[in-house]
Amino acid sequence: MASSQHEQVLVEEKSFARILTLNRTKQLNALSFQMDDPNVKLIILKGKGRSFCAGGDVAAVVHDIRAGGWRAGANFFMKEFTLNYLMATYSKPQVSILNGIVMGGGNGASMHGRFRVATENSLFAMPETALGLFPDVGASYFLSRLPGFFGEYLGLTGARLDGVEMLACGLATHFVPSAKLPMLEAALCAVDSSDPAIISSIIGQYSERPSLKEQSVYNRLDVIDRCFSQKTVEEILSALEREAVDRREGWISTTIQTLKKASPTSLKISLRSIRVGRLQGVGPCLVREYRMVCHVMRGEFSKDFFEGCRAILLDKDKNPKWEPSKLELITDTTVDSYFSKVKNEDWEDLKLPARPKFNLPPYVIAKL
Repeated sequence: MASSQHEQVLVEEKSFARILTLNRTKQLNALSFQMDDPNVKLIILKGKGRSFCAGGDVAAVVHDIRAGGWRAGANFFMKEFTLNYLMATYSKPQVSILNGIVMGGGNGASMHGRFRVATENSLFAMPETALGLFPDVGASYFLSRLPGFFGEYLGLTGARLDGVEMLACGLATHFVPSAKLPMLEAALCAVDSSDPAIISSIIGQYSERPSLKEQSVYNRLDVIDRCFSQKTVEEILSALEREAVDRREGWISTTIQTLKKASPTSLKISLRSIRVGRLQGVGPCLVREYRMVCHVMRGEFSKDFFEGCRAILLDKDKNPKWEPSKLELITDTTVDSYFSKVKNEDWEDLKLPARPKFNLPPYVIAKL
């Protein structure tokens, strides 16, 4: 049974699997009601067309906030983050087929799942700092668990990775050439099992281990670790500038320019978020990110989110005027405020659904 093509999530019922195809990306929460059928042994999540999921509809969120106040935006993120948590703690394996662009909210829908299959068409990024936002959807959990300080690098710069790089750093669990995806899908649909070892072995039959391109930034992890392990954004920039003098490698100067173009407020709260995320489970990360996103949407300290959306998504002049405009104008006390409860009488922290541990597999319990 397939849903009509006008729906935002297409659902196919195969013998032991549900295939969920993201047809449009506005309402990812449409997934959640499809996930609890007891006959389903696994979920296959994929995108329609050239993209897995290029992220939430941020321009629509900004429009809703302007029309109905910041709570309209808070409601969007509350639903999205709750879905991210359901996916992260789902007792059956989720196989995400990342055959195309996977950015922003698309990462929230896939990175928390058990299996993440990249292809030669995959393109990963978390570009939020260029928009005056920060890597959300639980990114402070999954970025902080990448090797070394690669997560800080990806989260602050919005750098793009191909499928081979996603596999190398652990964002993807497998790499399958796109030509083999129909065979993989058919094999998965025939599996009468929720055992991750069995599902992994099936994906493994179609998988390859391709080599990184020589110029891949992942081959520069030693430099990235030296620079992005620094305590502050200012110190990260200084370290990169020292490396640029010594090495004269193009990617270093590109990284410096990218950081200088991003919202200074976004950079500071993003670095803090990823660092705190190293010590938190996925639930606390999402609760904290919800606080942060509410502060961003309220715009008490900085309205960079609205300015970034104007410059990048609406007017497209790509020339945002950030305020505050310099890193040194943003104090630790200001950064602290993004992590505090919102001072509004009817505001509440994100309430995540209870997940009793007795029926969860060990790989899910490890995330809590």
